[in-house]
Amino acid sequence: MTSLLDLSLAQSQCLSHTLSLRGTQAFPAMGPVSVWQWSPWGLLLCLLCSSCLGSPSPSPSMGPEKRAGSQGLRFRLAGFPRKPFEGRVEIQRAGEWGTICDDDFTLQAAHVLCRELGFTEATGWTHSAKYGPGTGRIWLDNLSCSGTEQSVTECASRGWGNSDCTHDEDAGVICKDQRLPGFSDSNVIEVEHHLQVEEVRLRPAVGWGRRPLPVTEGLVEVRLPDGWSKVCDQSWSAHNSHVVCGMLGFPSEKRVNAAFYRKLRKRAAKASARRPKPLVRPITKHKVKPKPQVGRGPIKRLLAQRQQHSFGLHGVACVGTEAHLSLCTLEFYRANDTTRCPGGAPAVVSCVPGPLYAASSGQKKQQQSKPQGEARVRLKGGAHPGEGRVEVLKAGTWGTVCDRKWDLQAASVVCRELGFGSAREALSGARMGQGMGAIHLSEVRCSGQESSLWKCPHKNITAEDCSHGQDAGVRCNLPYTGVETKIRLSGGRSRHEGRVEVQIGGPGPLRWGLICGDDWGTLEAMVACRQLGLGYANHGLQETWYWDSGNITEVVMSGVRCTGTEMSLDQCAHHGTHIACKRTETRFTAGVICSETASDLLLHSALVQETAYIEDRPLHMLYCAAEENCLARSARSANWPYGHRRLLRFSSQIHNLGRADFRPKAGRHSWVWHECHGHYHSMDIFTHYDILTPNGTKVAEGHKASFCLEDTECQEDVSKRYECANFGEQGITVGCWDLYRHDIDCQWIDITDVKPGNYILQVVINPNFEVAESDFTNNAMKCNCKYDGHRIWVHNCHIGDAFGEEANKRFERYPGQTSNQII
Repeated sequence: MTSLLDLSLAQSQCLSHTLSLRGTQAFPAMGPVSVWQWSPWGLLLCLLCSSCLGSPSPSPSMGPEKRAGSQGLRFRLAGFPRKPFEGRVEIQRAGEWGTICDDDFTLQAAHVLCRELGFTEATGWTHSAKYGPGTGRIWLDNLSCSGTEQSVTECASRGWGNSDCTHDEDAGVICKDQRLPGFSDSNVIEVEHHLQVEEVRLRPAVGWGRRPLPVTEGLVEVRLPDGWSKVCDQSWSAHNSHVVCGMLGFPSEKRVNAAFYRKLRKRAAKASARRPKPLVRPITKHKVKPKPQVGRGPIKRLLAQRQQHSFGLHGVACVGTEAHLSLCTLEFYRANDTTRCPGGAPAVVSCVPGPLYAASSGQKKQQQSKPQGEARVRLKGGAHPGEGRVEVLKAGTWGTVCDRKWDLQAASVVCRELGFGSAREALSGARMGQGMGAIHLSEVRCSGQESSLWKCPHKNITAEDCSHGQDAGVRCNLPYTGVETKIRLSGGRSRHEGRVEVQIGGPGPLRWGLICGDDWGTLEAMVACRQLGLGYANHGLQETWYWDSGNITEVVMSGVRCTGTEMSLDQCAHHGTHIACKRTETRFTAGVICSETASDLLLHSALVQETAYIEDRPLHMLYCAAEENCLARSARSANWPYGHRRLLRFSSQIHNLGRADFRPKAGRHSWVWHECHGHYHSMDIFTHYDILTPNGTKVAEGHKASFCLEDTECQEDVSKRYECANFGEQGITVGCWDLYRHDIDCQWIDITDVKPGNYILQVVINPNFEVAESDFTNNAMKCNCKYDGHRIWVHNCHIGDAFGEEANKRFERYPGQTSNQII
């Protein structure tokens, strides 16, 4: 029989809980009473009390409710993996939760939804179900907001529940992590789980702390809110390993040497069995020397891990196409689980690194070898390794990919194909800059298991279907190498600039030191900024006297010469332990200024091919050109003003495809005025023009100063910013191009002394790397060139590494080209 005290206690506790939900704290002195301690009559009385008082009973999966202007709607963020201020947007209407389609979704709509969720504004939005597909209804489609609406109901759409989308097109938002004043509801985002896997790592069973990075094999550990935990290996599959390796930046997995780990576990079990039981310490005045413990090294570590109940996850079942472990089916151990992973052991994974991170050169050669004729993929425009605009090679021409239906599965295929892990982000809307030329693919639909993007179903595209404003991009997971811990900047005004300091480990402890500024340039600065994780290099400085040197004065590295593609400075050529520096003072040490964006110049190769022709120009019309050194050396001994020079003329159209304007390195105070042509030169050498024999010997050359860098034409949505008139600012805006017509001075190569034969026409922009760019490999163009002494044929012009051996192998050759004679 239930006592009156039980009923009174239950009623008081219930009333306290109900009033507290209404904003009033009742009975503050009363401690909490568990519902499991109540008698059945007390529990019934509490339920009746709650229903009478109208107590709300919020669902644990419910997100923050917007009470003003939402007409009874509720909003929440869902999906994995994400942070508390981002996720898939879900709306509850008429008691049913649903999603929003990403068709016509914009940042303005994200602003409105973030305010509905209690945040001040949006910083971005996602498409193609980045946080996983939702379930139930798709409430809104073609949502169009101005960004000033008080409620999403004020935005235009196709109407509630009227949609032709699937959940693969669910929209998400990334809100600013700042709450609206007075908004007190918590943003409950864990809809399906109260826990989520935040991070994954591999912990080597042997040699922890001494093995080289990146770690490719070890015990899988996941970071949960209460720390790092092991994963039970029962029912562990290769698909699980594939997902884990992708998260860690590796393209694939390999079979683990299970016998090795079984042997370790057996030895650990034997050591545990031999361990003596604790005895009562005898009373003695002398210290007892402890006996040596059994099971040192890896055995001791495995034994300790089993005793600590360090398992936090089990039942992992991945398909293999997931971009994150949280997207797999899995189960978390509860805090009161006394037995964890019975009969099992920690899951072990072994990953295969990509070419950039392979441990040995033998691995690199094996991984980089590809069958001839295989379609290739590359990334352009990214500030960091493993990110950029996706470009594919088709019929010998590079083109971009349209972002229609672009998702994490397709992005992961690209990342793994390039030797990285799975994709962190699938980027749309030309986030990595707009490409130029063809758009080869659209509506790419990958399952995630394909070995190449070309093996995914896709739609061949026409010019009307998509524009370069819809170029797709990716951000890939990368292995942790720790190279950023061996370099730092000091003395700068911000973290993006300063004197470069590197950590070296000679005999004795590690120490920090400076780099000699001799021959330090843009390419070396690019590698330093990449190693720092700060993007591109704006400038590589040989003098840093205006930055405080601090207490580091020793020069520990000299003779640094980089190609610009290295991942860290220690991969560049340098003098080693022998320091040879012409100027050893601290003021002459290397410095950098880094930036997250950079320009990227690209020559319109088709225009060169279309406009090339020969002109015999009288000497009396070439005085200005001779003054600017635009003629061959033999012109100096010509019979001026009589005679002529034979010129190969062509137009050049130089586009800026980067994410920052191309500006001259020198300020306008140091520009040189040329009276003859009546303009300023902001760069002494802007382009090199060369005629080469098939074996690379130069037979004619020309160079062109930057007569004037300006925006000749721009894309429709881009305004001109630079103009030469009236001593204006010089440069090339992103999305614009500078046109040098074939009929202006110095837009030629003097071929007066060139004999008939087969040649290569080569044009290199920014040849001395005076101005930093995001990519120097596309600054060169080559064309086949056939000259019979009277006429010239230029064709097969293409962009590429003008100095690369592989580019020369792919270059077309004529019959008899080795003898350089026409046959």
